[in-house]
Amino acid sequence: MSRIIRIAGAQMGPNQRQDRREDILARMIALLEQAAAEGAQLVVFPELAFTTFFPRWLLDEDELETYFEAEMPNPMVQPLFDRARELSVGFYVGYAERTPEGQHFNSAITVGPDGTILGKYRKVHLPGSVEPREGETYQQLEKRYFEYGEDGFPAFEGVEAWGKPRMGMLICNDRRWPEAWRAYALQGVELMVMGYNSAAYDPNGGTTESEALRTYHSQLVAQANAYMNATWAVAVAKAGVEDGAGLIGGSCIVDPNGVTVAEAKGLGDEVIVADCDLDATLQGKTKMFNFAAHRRPQHYRRIVDQTGSL
Repeated sequence: MSRIIRIAGAQMGPNQRQDRREDILARMIALLEQAAAEGAQLVVFPELAFTTFFPRWLLDEDELETYFEAEMPNPMVQPLFDRARELSVGFYVGYAERTPEGQHFNSAITVGPDGTILGKYRKVHLPGSVEPREGETYQQLEKRYFEYGEDGFPAFEGVEAWGKPRMGMLICNDRRWPEAWRAYALQGVELMVMGYNSAAYDPNGGTTESEALRTYHSQLVAQANAYMNATWAVAVAKAGVEDGAGLIGGSCIVDPNGVTVAEAKGLGDEVIVADCDLDATLQGKTKMFNFAAHRRPQHYRRIVDQTGSL
């Protein structure tokens, strides 16, 4: 049986602070429809796709809460779920989550073609600071607004129509940390999906990182970790100038050899598509990196025990 899944990266241009949620959702549905028209079975959206990147500001409590989703789906985003189900297309999407207990997370879900949520992930590696940095126009306050993801790196299984891939999710800064990828790889992951809102400048202050260098690093980590962990990787940006602050693009789909097979050309709404043969992961998993369970180095055992086993 063929295990080829056609995947789309739905890069988004900026969501401005004054944009209506209905308008943002309409853009997302248009990207979903374009991807479906090109035969995509799974569409990957960015981090915090439904809103602007609000952690760049010091916000009062009333405004802050407007950016969080108390449930998923909810009436505001239900049209995306409905249209995806009509098209029999699954999707990954990032959003700001508020739990019934009042916790706040930077989260993502993967949804199957029938609208079922297959997996949820909460961002572990939160960048930035708790307190604003004096004199900076834009802040990076994820540590102030979000709690650290508490569930580790749980792999999950995609649906039969996709070839039942072993899947993992990351969000933005997580993709820069090799242990996150390896924790998933030790669970047999074949497909990693992730969204990001990465600044086109050094978000922690200073001038040592240009937009070009940050875009290079973004693609480098996708390529290097896809190769070293023998997995497909789909990394998708929210890009462009958002509320006066630049976000990098560089959305890409990378094969298990670390080769980029599809890449965004600009900084706006754009769909990239690739046919991903899940069995292409076998070269790395069974030969180069010896991920077979009986060959696993013993000192990795505790990582697997903490995150799930093959």
